[in-house]
Amino acid sequence: MEWRATTVRVIGAGVMGRGIAQLAAAGGLTVELADVRMEAVVGATEHIGGVFDRLVRKGRMSAEEAEAAKGRLVPVGEPLTPFQDCDLVVEAVREDMDTKRELFRSLEKVCPEHTILATNTSSLPVTAIAAALEDPSRVVGLHFFNPVPLMRLVEVIPGARTAGWIPDALCRLVRSLGHEPVLAPDAPGFLVNHAGRGLVTEALQILSEGIAEPVDIDRIARDVLGLKMGPCELLDLTGMDVSHPVMESIWTGFYTEPRFRPSRIGRARLEAGLYGRKTGEGFYTYVDGAKQEPPEVTPPVVEPRPVWVHPDVREELGALLSSAGVEVESGERPSDDAVVLVAPFGQSTVDAAKGLPLERTLGVDPFGGFFTRLTVMAHPGVDRDAGRAGIAALAAPGRAVTVVRDAPAPVAQRLLASVVNVGCGIAEQRLARPRDVDTAVRLGLGYPRGPLEWGDHEGAGRVLRILRGLHGATGDPRYRPSTWLTERAALALPLAEPGTGPADLLA
Repeated sequence: MEWRATTVRVIGAGVMGRGIAQLAAAGGLTVELADVRMEAVVGATEHIGGVFDRLVRKGRMSAEEAEAAKGRLVPVGEPLTPFQDCDLVVEAVREDMDTKRELFRSLEKVCPEHTILATNTSSLPVTAIAAALEDPSRVVGLHFFNPVPLMRLVEVIPGARTAGWIPDALCRLVRSLGHEPVLAPDAPGFLVNHAGRGLVTEALQILSEGIAEPVDIDRIARDVLGLKMGPCELLDLTGMDVSHPVMESIWTGFYTEPRFRPSRIGRARLEAGLYGRKTGEGFYTYVDGAKQEPPEVTPPVVEPRPVWVHPDVREELGALLSSAGVEVESGERPSDDAVVLVAPFGQSTVDAAKGLPLERTLGVDPFGGFFTRLTVMAHPGVDRDAGRAGIAALAAPGRAVTVVRDAPAPVAQRLLASVVNVGCGIAEQRLARPRDVDTAVRLGLGYPRGPLEWGDHEGAGRVLRILRGLHGATGDPRYRPSTWLTERAALALPLAEPGTGPADLLA
């Protein structure tokens, strides 16, 4: 007989509990709302009813549907109130191992045998929570994201002893509620927080090297990579008091894997109370909750100079500059007065400009095809007058220009390669299916593409070239390419597909 949920008890009437109860009631389930504080249950019930009323006014729900959903909300108060016929319990109490273990020990004694016991933990190991029970096979992670009604992703996290039928049953339930489930590993960070380390840890590494300012990294991430929010903005939004401990727990949970290495910057900001939006000061300052972003830098006004563009990008970048009236030289070598522009890919400007007059050379990141913001890399040896003339020329077409310090690879390339490599590492270790990795990142983090899809879009070989360049230049093992990436680049296979495995040859 296939398990089917008709009644769910949500324990915890805080923000997450309310969201889960609202989703379940709107989806046709009877929801028993429980909390140790009866006033919290009453408040949550009234709050959810008010949400349904607002949805009616906005035309997103009929009056009949709203009344039916309200009728399915049953305030029961005490979490261990005798169960009649409950198919699923979802715990949404505070994030504390002892609290959750004690609750599940008590639930095991009073719940019907067929009741699935789910924890909405965002960070605690499901297996460790379940270990407190006589029968840990009933326990599973069911991680919703806030705000629950709007964030469609749900991580379904089987513990080491979770019964094999439970994950599929909960995936069916989640889909019936209009949300999207992904199977996530019971590993540090589960799936979304694990995959999200690629962006923020690399951004903090770039900051620690003095390559760029927070606003520069964020603007490049938004305009070149197409992210809705840059990594420093994201850290300010979630709060460094939340984000840095997660970074440290994932890093230590994977036994100091270099790809997840936290930054001294994060620890220092945590200790200084520079949490971000919630404290009014983080990487940005906030006035009445509004981020105060510095204005764009105005390009210098200088005497124009001819520009020589490296032949690799002369057709694209040279044509862009020419269209704005910039004098672009066409010879094989630059004249004695020309500013030299090269386009480093997986290397520094200095390495990309070998044989050229370095004192007159700037790097321009080719990533993104020069269609949006232009990222200029300035090395310490560039002549200031030549550098200013180059920046003025690049600003002439009307593109926004961000100037950063030269490094083994440009900022956008580093961020992208880190995101893709971490996603490939998850697939390589079989922690999650490739499609689940991509779905989790798109829905849970709001990236324009999942990491494996993104790597396929840009080309696995190009991503591999960036990582190998970074690894070779720095010697830092955080940049070692995953086997998943290197194999698929060599075989010309998609990163987002599992490919042939041993079991396929024995079937």
